[in-house]
Amino acid sequence: MNLRHLIFFRELARTQYMAEAAENLDISQPSLSYAISHLEQELGAPLFEKTGRNIKLTAIGKTYLAFVERALDELDHGDELIAQLLDVTAGHIRLGFTYTLGQRLVPELVTEFQKQQSNRQITFSFSQNNTTELLTGLLNDQYDFVLSSYIAKIGNQSLRDKLTFVPLVKQEIVLAVPNKHPLARFDTISLKQIQNYPLIYFTKNSGLRPLLDQLLQTAHVQPNIQSEIEEDHTVIGFVQYGYGIALVPNLPQLDRRLVHIIHLKEADAKHQIYLVLKDNHFIAPSATRFQNFVERYCQENFTTPQRLL
Repeated sequence: MNLRHLIFFRELARTQYMAEAAENLDISQPSLSYAISHLEQELGAPLFEKTGRNIKLTAIGKTYLAFVERALDELDHGDELIAQLLDVTAGHIRLGFTYTLGQRLVPELVTEFQKQQSNRQITFSFSQNNTTELLTGLLNDQYDFVLSSYIAKIGNQSLRDKLTFVPLVKQEIVLAVPNKHPLARFDTISLKQIQNYPLIYFTKNSGLRPLLDQLLQTAHVQPNIQSEIEEDHTVIGFVQYGYGIALVPNLPQLDRRLVHIIHLKEADAKHQIYLVLKDNHFIAPSATRFQNFVERYCQENFTTPQRLL
């Protein structure tokens, strides 16, 4: 089926005059006549019939026209959407990120990005989840980008050659304890000092879990895990009510009146955050624009120890 022939058919059906339709389409009358004849041969049915010097649609032609108009309208709509996707100053970005990044990093990045006049028409949709679920969604084309931790595989599936992890910022890992806890008199401690206390730990779905496991293993600490929880604020809630202590990112919104925050002496107690994108995958120009902004902004604002997230 020739798309141009369908366009010719729609125009002739609208005018019902061969000369006028040909002029509007900027083709000769014989070319238009040939296109309609070829279309009728493909369908095996007449689309037009003569009424004196004019023509009109047959009953079959009227039925077919309704489908052709819908199809061409959908194609026109698709063309408009593709044009929007390819417009560097417009478009829509689907961004997934872990729970802690909704505290500061993502709102700051999006707000600063849209402060630029040329970016104000670029829109966003947001989703929060744990690292495993977010990267699964990225592989399934649910997101354009994900901001999360690094993991090497999902289940038995290796992520090598599937996803690219671009380092952005580091979060300081601190110890949160109840305000009346014995450790609350310290501002800085080593991990060795926590091994006798009940620990609220992150679940295996959390991108923080591999880092925390490695930190404790390196410090030769056998943790006394009281419970495993996925979401950061829930962890802090249990700490506040004395259920245990917890290793958590140093979130800007941690209320120091509710829990006591202790810095760790271990220099490697830092959690790397990545911008993650799918390998060999088309990214719209507006999304590439955001990616470049994020990398540049984080490089300029979060690269010194004093400016950890």
